[in-house]
Amino acid sequence: MIYLKDYFEPELTNELNRLAILEIEPNELILKEGSFIKEIPILIEGSIKVRKTDESGREIVLYHIYPGESCILSITSCLNEKMSNAEALTVKKSKIIVVNADQVKEWMDTYKSWRQFVMKLYYQRIDEVLTLVDHIAFKQVDFRLIEKLKEKRIHQGTTLEITHQQLANELGTAREVVSRLLKQLEKQGTIELDRGIIKIIGAL
Repeated sequence: MIYLKDYFEPELTNELNRLAILEIEPNELILKEGSFIKEIPILIEGSIKVRKTDESGREIVLYHIYPGESCILSITSCLNEKMSNAEALTVKKSKIIVVNADQVKEWMDTYKSWRQFVMKLYYQRIDEVLTLVDHIAFKQVDFRLIEKLKEKRIHQGTTLEITHQQLANELGTAREVVSRLLKQLEKQGTIELDRGIIKIIGAL
């Protein structure tokens, strides 16, 4: 559980504490591509991924949202009254605070901590998307896979609940490629594979 007082000044924390908290099951769509944004989430527990999909259903994950964060695409669409150009769905069972569009706009003028929160998200997400572009354009898949496993270990520990297909979606490659590379890592004694589980047991 995050503590809002660690993020915002007391007046804004009091406002946030009066808002509804929703519990959402895994794999629930909370932001639909092409829709106008009427409210944004602040994640309290769980995790959310923001992705783009094509007509065939293939996806690429732009970034993840972790506790204490929000969706910068939602905030940007809300502030500019534009439709969302991506979608977000829960990865794990999650709890979110729901902030309506009017509050998002009003707080930009009222609270310094909210402006800092939004700007920090801008810089963080731009950096993550640039890293994603760099990896897809210039890095080999095996390097990108190891970097992704290291990143997930930071947030989830050494036991990762993720399928080969989900990893492939995040890396922008085919499931068969990811499965082959994971098998190589398993033979090297770096990981152990189980159904929907990757255990990191050695140095990546």
